[in-house]
Amino acid sequence: MGRRKSFGKYDGLKYGWLKDTKKFVLLFVVVFLLFRFVVGFSFVKGDSMEPSLKNGEMVLYLRAGKEYKAGDVVSVRVPEGEYYVKRVIAVAGDTIDLRDGKVYIDEEPLEETYIKGETVPKEGAVRYPFTLKEGQIFVMGDNREISKDSRSFGVVGKRQIKGKILLRGGKFYIRRVQ
Repeated sequence: MGRRKSFGKYDGLKYGWLKDTKKFVLLFVVVFLLFRFVVGFSFVKGDSMEPSLKNGEMVLYLRAGKEYKAGDVVSVRVPEGEYYVKRVIAVAGDTIDLRDGKVYIDEEPLEETYIKGETVPKEGAVRYPFTLKEGQIFVMGDNREISKDSRSFGVVGKRQIKGKILLRGGKFYIRRVQ
């Protein structure tokens, strides 16, 4: 009789362990799916997004939703295969021009309070003025003088954008652009 009680105790421990394992596996699956399909994280590499974002800063981005507008900060995969954090400057239908150290969208100067340095054309795939086609996005870093961006590697497609930056260094990063 005493032997059965100790086995009962053992079964209870085994059941508790099994329950905890199921919870852990469920949590793992939820976290995996969350990071696979909903959110992701990236690190800012270099000084091309200063003063807005600093080198080494971790940012969280939202994968859902594929509508981007000027002013959004995104994680983008560039043609060389690397991931950069850049700002959307122009989208499909916009005509972008660079002159006098400024960006012009549809002949209107773009108000950019967040940039560092002048915006000048670079040797690359774009000749100005340039009108973006459906699915094309023009991205630039905020530190214009050192940024490697659409001025040098060309426009990016929506499929190259991994997501819109939501959180940086523990603070929500949602910037309003007029």
